[in-house]
Amino acid sequence: MAKNFLKSKGHAWTEVRIDTNPVAREAMMAKARRTSVPQIFVGDVHVGGYDDMMALHRAGKLEPLLAGEGA
Repeated sequence: MAKNFLKSKGHAWTEVRIDTNPVAREAMMAKARRTSVPQIFVGDVHVGGYDDMMALHRAGKLEPLLAGEGA
C-alpha cells in the first residue's frame, strides 16, 4: 500500500528487501527499533510504517518532508 500511495503521488523510492538481506534487516531494526515492514524513511528521517506515513499525510506534514523541507 505504501508503494502504491507514493507512486500515485509521483514519488520514487528505494526498496530494501530485508527478507533476503540479513545485514539490511539488522540495520533497519537498529535505525527504526521496529521489526515490522514496511519501515519508511525519508532521507534520514524515520517516518514509521504505512499507517504512520498516512497520518503524516493527513496532517499535511508528509509532502513538505518529501520536498526536503525537514522533519
